[in-house]
This record gives sequence, structure tokens and C-alpha cells, in this order.
Amino acid sequence: MIYMIPVTLGGEVVNDVIPANVQTIATGLRFFIVENIKSARRFLRKVDREFPIDECEFFEINRKTEASEVYRFLKPAKEGHDIGVMSDAGCPGVADPGAIIMTLAHEKNIKVQPLVGPSSILLTLMGSGFSGQNFSFAGYLPKERKDRIRALKNFEADTYRNGTTHLFMDTPFRNMNVLEDLLNVLADTTMLCIASNLTLPSEYIRTLSAKDWREHAYDLAKKPTMFAIGKMQ
Repeated sequence: MIYMIPVTLGGEVVNDVIPANVQTIATGLRFFIVENIKSARRFLRKVDREFPIDECEFFEINRKTEASEVYRFLKPAKEGHDIGVMSDAGCPGVADPGAIIMTLAHEKNIKVQPLVGPSSILLTLMGSGFSGQNFSFAGYLPKERKDRIRALKNFEADTYRNGTTHLFMDTPFRNMNVLEDLLNVLADTTMLCIASNLTLPSEYIRTLSAKDWREHAYDLAKKPTMFAIGKMQ
């Protein structure tokens, strides 16, 4: 069995956002495929301070990991052991390298089970006031400014044309660059949702028009943030 184990989106309190059954499953495993070994170990110790890290085997996966290597990571499952998959934050397999694990698990007829936990995508959509019937998640925006602006204009045009809600993100240190581009290129009436530090005490979710955002300066630097362009329901 391959368990897709959600982790926190940040912060130290696990019980508030990770269901008890997920914690029980996670601490019962000894094989893990993870995006970052250090953060995975930290999460497991948050769940159980006595968790036997030294008895576990961790396989680290990133976007450069070859499929042949992932097959090796799945070997314990073929030998009858359960494996847990964890991302750096939130739900694994969504906008992170964990997706290839599921692809190969299905190919090898290994049972998979996604577990319930926090998703910044769904939390933003829920809190935005935008349509959840027709939405798209673009993941990380292009690094080059001209490409980023082109993407933002395309999102806006599709929202007006088809009513699509577009969700996207970037690395925290580029958040202010993204916000600057958004406020420069969006029409005054275009609605923008900004969701920062989701599930944390400092959580911030607000939807305003681009015109209103220009009058409400907000510091997004170093804060995990999700952006959404859409139409209010």
C-alpha cells in the first residue's frame, strides 16, 4: 500500500490540521518517499516525539529523479511493506514530484490511498468567493517577467471569457514581484484573491478588485501565498 500523507502548511501544531487517523497511519510506517528528508523527519517528530527515526528508511524524490530510481523506491511495497509519501507542505502528488510515484504504483498494480489533509489550493478556492465549478491551478508562474505577465493576462482574459477561476503561486521571495505585476496588468474591475499563511494563526484571505488592492498595500514577502483570479458568485 502507498499512503499519500498530507502534512501541515507550516507552524508547529499538528493536531489542528492533520486528522488523528492520518497521524496514526504515518507513525505506523517505516518506509517513506519524501520531497525533503529533513522536513519529513521534523513532521514525524511533531506527531510523535518518540517516533523511531533511526528505524526508518527515507527515499528523497525531486523533479530530477529518474523513473528508474523511483521504481527502486517502490521495492518495499512489492515486498509487502506499506510506504508513506510526503511533500514539503500540504498534500503530496499535487504540484509536487509525488505524482510520478502514483503513476508507477498504478503501473505496478500497487494499491494507493490518498489521505485527508490541508490543501492550499482548495482552501483558497473555498475562501475566495470564486466559482468552484470551473477552475484551473497553474502551479508556479514563469520566472521571466515578460512570460509571467503574459500568463497573468491570459488568466484574466479566460476569466472574463469563460468564468474560469485561475489559481497560481510562486516562491515566497517572488511574491511581491507577482503582486506588483498583477496590480500593473489587471483591469480595475478584475477580482483578485490573496491567501497567505493558510491554517496558521497569521492566516490572511481576502478578495478585492485590482483597483482596491492598489489602495490596500499588503506585505507578502516570505509568506507562503496562493493567488486567484476569478468572478464573484
